[in-house]
Parts: sequence; structure tokens; C-alpha cells
Amino acid sequence: MLDAEIAGAVAPGASIVMYFAPNTDQGFLDAITTAVHDQTHNPSVISISWGGPESAWTQQSLDALNQALAAASAIAVSVCIASGDGGSSDGVNDGASHADFPASSPYVLSCGGTTLSGSGQTIASETVWSGSGGGVSAFFALPSWQSNANVPAPPAGSSGGRGVPDVAGDADPNTGYQIRVDGSNIVAGGTSAVAPLWAALIATMNQQLGRHLGFLNSKLYAVPGYPKNPGPIHDITSGSNGAYQAATGWDPCTGLGSPDGARLSQALGTTG
Repeated sequence: MLDAEIAGAVAPGASIVMYFAPNTDQGFLDAITTAVHDQTHNPSVISISWGGPESAWTQQSLDALNQALAAASAIAVSVCIASGDGGSSDGVNDGASHADFPASSPYVLSCGGTTLSGSGQTIASETVWSGSGGGVSAFFALPSWQSNANVPAPPAGSSGGRGVPDVAGDADPNTGYQIRVDGSNIVAGGTSAVAPLWAALIATMNQQLGRHLGFLNSKLYAVPGYPKNPGPIHDITSGSNGAYQAATGWDPCTGLGSPDGARLSQALGTTG
């Protein structure tokens, strides 16, 4: 309900389709492939708020899901995925840092979290939400579009390098979203809120630009003026998710930062 209500609030004119499947690796794969190749609804954006530490997946599942996400990228379907709510450890109690999958796939927009304080229609302050999943993949190599992002070294002995997340949005339940579930009004958060937030923003930008942005990571990392503030992306420079600290530019807590939708749509329209 959190995902659907946020997507519907940001993009109220969008058609929202939900896919249900068994809670298994195969079920997850089937849900993604069904959505990607749905010729009835033809989605332009997919939002996913489910995942787990890379170390908890089999290599077979990692490969199969990554191939399905690559297929989405190939046909200009944007995929936004929550980076996890367990901080830099991703909930693993071994003292090490772990990236969350499928957010660590190089074919998705990985969405981290912030703590947001507002004043009227303006942002008073925005810092890292301590639960924001983020880190460096142990399985997926550094993508070319992150080559200048100063991503930390991957875990020792791994062939990884892909940095997580790419972007962020308000995720702290204490500064979260008012939703209605089973007749009750509650406030909720988590990076599960950020994936549909970005998905709905991309849907509105698709409408404004008259085309599908598709896989837009390379465009986002090349947004003109980044990371100047105010700009199309708010650079988050304060806070920590455990092992990592926020810093100027990309960081493994909030990625490039949170969006200014109007400015971002204009910037992406300029970059093509």
C-alpha cells in the first residue's frame, strides 16, 4: 500500500499495475519478467521494494534476475529498486558491509534514503537516513557511468565495484509519508518509499518529455551542474549509514542525492 499510494500521489494520472507472485526466487523472477514483457499494460517504469543482501542469493538467482533487469533496460523500461533499510550492513551481523540485491544490479536505479525536514514548500534540512542501504557490490563490476564517482574499493577478493545507491529520497519513518492501510491512517517510510517516489517522478518526466527515459543512470551521473546546489539533484553531505559517511558528490549512503523534479526534468530534456 505504501508503494501504490506514493506512486499514485506523485503521478495521479498514471496507470498503476501490481504483479503478485510467490515469495520465492523463481516467483520474484517471474514477476519481473511478466512486468517487463507485459504487452497489455506496457509499463514504462517498474518499482521494486524487495531484496536482500547479495550474500544471501545464489549465483544462479543473481544471474537470472540481473538478466531480466538487463532486458528491461534494453527496451527502455526504467526500474527503480529500494537499496535496503539495514544501513551499510544490510542486516548481516558479520561486521562487514553488504550491498542489497537487486538494487546492486547495474541495470537499475538504486534508491537510498534521507531524513527530511521541511519548512512550508522548502527543504529546511536533509541528511542521510541511518537505515539507508548502501555500499559496494561484491558481484557486479563498476559501471562506466560511475567511473568518476569515487566509489570505494569493492570487498577484498571480489570482482565487484558497482556503488549503491544511485539516488535518494525521504525514507526516515519519523519524517515519512501519511498513508491509509486497512482503514487506519499511519506514517511510514523506508527505502521502500523511495523506489515508487522516483518511479512516479520518472513517469511524470516521461509524459512531460514525450518519450521514455528508460535506463537513465548515465544521464543522471552527467546532469549539467551536478553537484551544485540548488540544482536538479540535492547533494546530501551530512550523516552516515554505518560504515559510510555522506560527502560532496556521490556517496554510498544517498548516491547522487534527492531530486528537484522540475529542474531534473528540464536537465534531462536538455541532455537527451
